[in-house]
Amino acid sequence: MIWHAGLIAERRGGDWRGVLIQGPSGAGKSDLALRALDHGFQLVADDRVLLWTTEGRLYGRAPDTLAGLLEVRGVEVARVEAVAFCEVALVVRLGSADRLPDAATETILGVAVPLLAADPFELSAPAKLSRALGAFDAAHKRRI
Repeated sequence: MIWHAGLIAERRGGDWRGVLIQGPSGAGKSDLALRALDHGFQLVADDRVLLWTTEGRLYGRAPDTLAGLLEVRGVEVARVEAVAFCEVALVVRLGSADRLPDAATETILGVAVPLLAADPFELSAPAKLSRALGAFDAAHKRRI
């Protein structure tokens, strides 16, 4: 299934842990992904993500025609180093975030994934994504 979203990943414990970035067109998905690359994340997919499940886990990758491409709005479509695929460990919905939100999940293709709201234009947004990956145990769908 193809989703209108972005997917970035951070290496944790030898595995690539993915953050699926959701939001409407122009909401800042690619902008957040671009800034996250400067904080140790790698691009998996920009704009469109091919999602599938295996053994109760959700995975994503870029469609072949978009692999390694990132839109830098107003500048170019840049070719960047990309990870071939990763498990989706966190879903981020762009918008305003609650100060201390209750734990939430989003079910995609029958798999419940931790959900976080984030303002993509906050300077701290990439750091928050990294911290959130550390705060959730996606394999067990719970906060650590």
